[in-house]
Amino acid sequence: MSWWILHVDMDQFIAAVEIRRRPELRGLPVVVGGSGDPTKPRQVVATASYEAREFGVHSGMPIRAAYKKCPAAVFLPSDPAAYDAASAEVMDTLRAFPVVVEVWGWDECFVGAETAGPPEELANALRAAVVERTGLTCSVGIGDNKTRAKLATNFAKQPRSHASSFEGAGADVPGVYRLTAANWSEVMDHRPVRELWGIGSRMERNLQELGLTTVAELAAANVDELKKRFGPKMGAWYAALGRGLGDTEVTDVPREPVSRSREETFEHDLATPAEVAEELRRIAVEVTRDVVAEGRSIQRVWVKVRFTSFFTPIKSRKLKAITQDPEVIASTALELLEKFELRRPVRLLGVRVEFAVDPSADA
Repeated sequence: MSWWILHVDMDQFIAAVEIRRRPELRGLPVVVGGSGDPTKPRQVVATASYEAREFGVHSGMPIRAAYKKCPAAVFLPSDPAAYDAASAEVMDTLRAFPVVVEVWGWDECFVGAETAGPPEELANALRAAVVERTGLTCSVGIGDNKTRAKLATNFAKQPRSHASSFEGAGADVPGVYRLTAANWSEVMDHRPVRELWGIGSRMERNLQELGLTTVAELAAANVDELKKRFGPKMGAWYAALGRGLGDTEVTDVPREPVSRSREETFEHDLATPAEVAEELRRIAVEVTRDVVAEGRSIQRVWVKVRFTSFFTPIKSRKLKAITQDPEVIASTALELLEKFELRRPVRLLGVRVEFAVDPSADA
């Protein structure tokens, strides 16, 4: 028996849920987000069907921009309750197998399993069961750790994904791909560091400044130099990431949230500091009440400000003492606001609070 980690990633999940209850939309460009009205401002795309993506529509894009790219698309409002229910169907289907399921979101999870035969057999069985029970499809990445399993899912989504096919690398099974230590170098060494899980555009630029542009170069980098640039913990993590190393544990114990946040995009820009302060205070009080209702306390506060230029700085402060007092959080948020230069109108405000650690948790 061999231990494998599988990463199950639903295909265009939100759009697929909408198409499942409206079969007449199959094959059409579908865009989901906000109220579903593309004429309204300050709304963003939650997801787009593959057909809509061919027009350049993608998640996070303003819905108005999506409409300009694909005016013939069907625009639908977000329905989180429906996505919660569909996700539960999928996860319950996977749990019917002798596996461990670690949920990471509506549309993805890691599955840990021991198999006597090729892991592709289990992956195909999982995919078939999900289709039969839910009518939804998924792709499965197979790895010897979470890092490789997660990356393998990108290749499993071919030809939909950005990745090209690899002769002799992984099993030739549609919707399934295996990435392990055995084929890591063959598949990944020549690829840009941006294709690694957890490296975004900013970190890509930081690594390029060190002369590290490919996965192979990151794998061979001097660990001490990486630690000096990014800190002991993150420097070591990036070095390990270049070699495809990662966590091998899968747990079905639900992850405890460590923070709560609220943010709001305003229909009309906030033009004066007084307006910004008023709205920020309201959001801070609301998120604090949410946290207190859960019986939690707060030890740190973050404030996010997005200007009309889309520049989005974030500032934080640790509290002198943990609290459940909305006024303390509101006043702290306003003190943080003073550190921002409010020279442009504001389109979004957000407050995030970090929970205090329960001292009895480790008892």
